[in-house]
Amino acid sequence: MSNQGKSSGHGGGIRLASTIYKIPVARWLDLSTGINPKGWPVPALPSDIWQRLPESNDGLAKIASAYYACNSLLPVSGSQAAIQALPQLRSFSRVGIVWPGYSEHARSWRMTGDAVKLIRPNEVDEALSSIDVLIIINPNNPTGHYFDPKTLLLWHRYLVARGGWLVVDEAFIDATPQLSLAEYCPRPGLIVLRSLGKFFGLAGVRMGFVLAEKEVLRLLNEYLGPWSVSNPARWVAKHALADYSWQSETCSALEDATIRLEELLIAHDLEPTGGTHLFQWVKTPRAKAIHIALARRAILTRFFNAPLSLRFGLPENEQQWNRLESALKKINLHENTEAY
Repeated sequence: MSNQGKSSGHGGGIRLASTIYKIPVARWLDLSTGINPKGWPVPALPSDIWQRLPESNDGLAKIASAYYACNSLLPVSGSQAAIQALPQLRSFSRVGIVWPGYSEHARSWRMTGDAVKLIRPNEVDEALSSIDVLIIINPNNPTGHYFDPKTLLLWHRYLVARGGWLVVDEAFIDATPQLSLAEYCPRPGLIVLRSLGKFFGLAGVRMGFVLAEKEVLRLLNEYLGPWSVSNPARWVAKHALADYSWQSETCSALEDATIRLEELLIAHDLEPTGGTHLFQWVKTPRAKAIHIALARRAILTRFFNAPLSLRFGLPENEQQWNRLESALKKINLHENTEAY
């Protein structure tokens, strides 16, 4: 599955893996996505939710504003919808994107003819004078690198003084809200993207929010058009964002699971290079071989070509934890792993 290194970074692809390795879909353990395996438990939806068009006065805005501590936001069909739409709202721009990172950001800006420059975290200060838009994933996917809010705000002030933007993709930040810039919105030139796909484990709902100044939200809303978020998605988001008890318990559980995954990988000579509360990232020249060896045992990780690395998501239960541990024990990481 070497083609995974060229994909967008979100993981998944069990059906493709099933075809390549000739293993039934039901047997796979998917650790490739970084999605909370114990997501918010969606109850049965009222039948009329499926029969009515979405309404903006359904209470979602109030609940989302309380959760994000921001009263200037727009529901969107997942962060991806905003990622694709934002380049349409500016004229030609020089865009700096921290690399490695979710490649859909670069692809979307390139598609509109903007000049995209991939930069490493330690190169941002030097690059600021030559860009109009800076895109940060915080914490980064896949490296798990965290950016300090004070540093981000300094970069924002520099950019906005020249009519620029700071776009912060916070898809993985819910378990560490103290690092979020949500509370600083709305400010001119500051755009924060949030999603229910990772922490809430609701990737299939396709639900997210853009936090920004009113004019940006107006333009974005016009571009996306009416009913861009389905009624069922709005209903689920409204109830998930209001469930503070589940959120608190989940933060604690994810912290424990993250420590356990890190310790498990270290015990098998795969010390993480970085990570978040939802995944661990391991940079190693044996990444492809390890990825294949695990896949032959129906365990899917996320493989990256550049740099050679793997992302491990969290197992859901003890059976999955034991399965991962057993597979790692059987793989000889110091010899020809691909032979396994």
